[in-house]
Amino acid sequence: MKLLLLEDDAVLSDILLDFLREFYDVDYAFDAQEATTLLEQHHYDLLIFDINVPGKTGLELLKELRDFHMTTPAIVITAYHDVSYLKQAFETGAHDYIKKPFDLEELHSRIENSRRLFHIEHSDIFNITDTITYNPQSTLLRNGENTYTLTAKEAAILTYFLTHSHRTISNEELMQNLWSYEEMPSDATIRSHIRTLREMLGKTLIVTVRSIGYRLESTSSP
Repeated sequence: MKLLLLEDDAVLSDILLDFLREFYDVDYAFDAQEATTLLEQHHYDLLIFDINVPGKTGLELLKELRDFHMTTPAIVITAYHDVSYLKQAFETGAHDYIKKPFDLEELHSRIENSRRLFHIEHSDIFNITDTITYNPQSTLLRNGENTYTLTAKEAAILTYFLTHSHRTISNEELMQNLWSYEEMPSDATIRSHIRTLREMLGKTLIVTVRSIGYRLESTSSP
């Protein structure tokens, strides 16, 4: 189970990392910018975000991720006892919260409860062909003897293709569903992602439909 911890308190973060890494694979971010970089590079099963971090708050980052259609479960850490912050956390897309100060075993219990609630580690596997499989939970793509770990954006594009297989998908549809308004990519950026996916999948599975977009010719589903 891979976690991303966003926490700016150096002492608390050291304590949490020492404890959590006994049970999980944990990456750490001091602020929202570092967290965003890690999210672009890795897939996570669970997010643990402190609200009050430098720059963009944990809730602001979580809202951006939800606007981007990222559904990864999130636990919010808060020092606030005002109910309005808890209400905002749930409205933003958190599914659980924990108030400072807290016991480490309480956090562990909440993480394990998240594992059960969201069936983490029991994700469906896409059988793209007889020799190519894709696990959207771990973002691992296996093609014969080769295994690839997709970036967050590559994973989002491939998952979108797989859930809309045998249908032609335009660049505009990908932009609207997989990018936020503030980060709209160019056509060249999308072509670059498609080229990378073709290198991993083989050049024939993602078909270019001239003047319209792309279509994935998968042979089966989860």
